[in-house]
Amino acid sequence: MSTETLEGAGLLVSRRPLMQRLWRGGLQGSEFTWAVAFTVPYIALFLAFVAYPVAFGAWLGREPSLYLELAEDPIFQRTVVNTILYVGIAVNLKMFGALLLSGFFMRRGWWVKGLLLVYVLPWALPALPAFISIHWMLNGEWGLLNNFLFNVFGMEGPGWLDTSRWLSLGAVITSHIWKWMPFWTVILLAGRMAIPQELYEAAEVDGATGLTRFTHVTFPLLANLYLVCTLLSTIFTLGDFNSVYFVSGGGPALSTHVLATLGIRNAFEVARPELGVAAVLTALPLMIPLVLILMRKLRTTEVTL
Repeated sequence: MSTETLEGAGLLVSRRPLMQRLWRGGLQGSEFTWAVAFTVPYIALFLAFVAYPVAFGAWLGREPSLYLELAEDPIFQRTVVNTILYVGIAVNLKMFGALLLSGFFMRRGWWVKGLLLVYVLPWALPALPAFISIHWMLNGEWGLLNNFLFNVFGMEGPGWLDTSRWLSLGAVITSHIWKWMPFWTVILLAGRMAIPQELYEAAEVDGATGLTRFTHVTFPLLANLYLVCTLLSTIFTLGDFNSVYFVSGGGPALSTHVLATLGIRNAFEVARPELGVAAVLTALPLMIPLVLILMRKLRTTEVTL
């Protein structure tokens, strides 16, 4: 056996323990076995329910002709406008209202705690019965709201979900805000509670009023948290279909669809799954920058006070 062969065999033997250590991550014996036993199910679930659906969806929506067909569809054009309005109005009103209400719930008193408990109930309710209840409450003929208007004021209420695109879209946005604003209020309330009380006492000694304390103490310390919550809320709202699907159903006359519900309609009602996937994928030019900004924000700054 030549010298080169012996040296090659020795090098292979020396590399094998190093590769084994890297593969095992420093775990030995039963530790490595338990690690594999706990890791493999999660990897299988990830591949089955995340990687495969994403890859299959990208494969379905791979044809450029699908996007040309969508661009020429007036329903899709109206849906893009609805999505921009839905996300823009709902997120900004929801987050701004949550910021203001988080300050209100900082007050002391048992009645404030009781009111907070009632306030978070919409968020605690399951989305399906909550939005279906709103749908029937806004029914133009026998809904709770129109019956109240007729019995108390003697006036006929409008067809909230049946006659006007803007009334229906406004009902959807209001329902979404009612459902999700308590969640973000609790998050911002926790952020406010983490601000050291000494800062407020020092500002009060300097003669700062309530508005001055908010602009110079509270909001600068909550800015990072508020920005991250806004980015997350935008991503969640862009992919949300519950509010539209169960409140207005995309009506009247398909005028209040957003991209998420239009994708469901094209995939199941029209029986064009590839067109439905393409409709949803058109949100990626907005979704990807938001995710990148969020990841960069989380990496470069701490979402703490």
